[in-house]
Amino acid sequence: MTSPAADARRRPIETASLTDLHRSIAIPARGFVRKLLAFGGPGYMISVGYMDPGNWATDLGGGSGYGYTLLSVVVLSSLMAMLLQVLSLRLGIATGRDLAQACRDAYPRPAAWALWLFAEIGIVACDLAEVVGTAIALELLFGLPLLWGVLLTGFDTLIVLSLQRFGFRLIEAIVIALIILIIVCFAYEIILAKPDLAELAAGLVPQESIFLDSGALFIAVGIIGATVMPHNLYLHSAIVQTRRFDLDGAGRGEAIGFSTLDSCIALTLALLVNAAILVVAAATFHETGRTDIAEIQDAYMLLAPLLGAPLAAIAFALALLLSGQNSTLTGTLAGQIVMEGFLDLRLPPWLRRLVTRLLAIAPAAAIIALAGEAATGRLLIASQVVLSMQLPFAMVPLVLFTADRAKMGRFASPVWLNVLAWVVSAVIVALNVVLLFDLASAGAG
Repeated sequence: MTSPAADARRRPIETASLTDLHRSIAIPARGFVRKLLAFGGPGYMISVGYMDPGNWATDLGGGSGYGYTLLSVVVLSSLMAMLLQVLSLRLGIATGRDLAQACRDAYPRPAAWALWLFAEIGIVACDLAEVVGTAIALELLFGLPLLWGVLLTGFDTLIVLSLQRFGFRLIEAIVIALIILIIVCFAYEIILAKPDLAELAAGLVPQESIFLDSGALFIAVGIIGATVMPHNLYLHSAIVQTRRFDLDGAGRGEAIGFSTLDSCIALTLALLVNAAILVVAAATFHETGRTDIAEIQDAYMLLAPLLGAPLAAIAFALALLLSGQNSTLTGTLAGQIVMEGFLDLRLPPWLRRLVTRLLAIAPAAAIIALAGEAATGRLLIASQVVLSMQLPFAMVPLVLFTADRAKMGRFASPVWLNVLAWVVSAVIVALNVVLLFDLASAGAG
């Protein structure tokens, strides 16, 4: 009896997700730097989900309300994310199956369909955050009414479609370029904000006050609970298979090593962006007594006068716009992977993207039209709640599969890694439950 990994090697390429991109990028035969560059890319695609508009509210609220205290929580959540993304890439490389396909292989059809439905809901919720974030950025930069901005985001479908036909390397290059611009924007903000370096360093150490203050604990739970994006676990396990590495044990081992390095470097950059948002909020708002800033629009309005630089607000809004647009690229691929992996149903990319974006635009436009622009904050929170509810349905199968030697062969998670993965998963699930309970209690009150 052959192992699933061996069976995967014999499957025709047509069964892979993203068929036109599968094993499309060659890997050089030698040279560490050349190989690192060749494997580099998927990690940056994943990092987009860790700096999207949905994360901004918690970072802004944490920095303005508690200064640098919650910086350690941002670091901890990023380390948890790194671990789960490494498991995801190991699954894809070792088995030749992405997480959605692995779920379809392992579970009865009704269970696989249920998992697919949860994944789709999570993708729509994530897309909702991108729609709202992009619309806010368009309003701040160009004065475009928020409702118009929400409707305008539907046209990014055409942009995505025009890019995919030129190959995966171009999409990766665009994503990396936008990430660099976001980092430049926040580097400029930090230079203007002039944070207290001693307090910043102290914030990197977990502090007891986080657990003693219910408000700080609530934001800390939000930072950790909303950091890991469920769709990223599906996405990463598929896009690492765009590399044409050798399919023997040595080739897969090398691919896992370089892909892990790519992922950790990229997620470190995402950590720096999230930390920068919190640091700017701490240095600009908390230090001046504005501890109530949690809305993106409020932060934009106050940055320029508090920092004495008109360009500060523009750089902030530009970073938000770039963040939202970056996420539309990866959202398209995640939706395609989930549908193909769970259902083996292959829709034309334009139709897949159109359906996903319309499902996000419709509720955003309706709520803004009825409740006004004040509803944007509630929409962003709602999107994170939905993502939190969906996360265990992606995370738990991933940890189970990567510990299964029958699936993974010699690349199965060693005991220490498996124990650590379960601890991280339990912490994230528990914190998400706490977050949901607190939000429900606040809503009832």
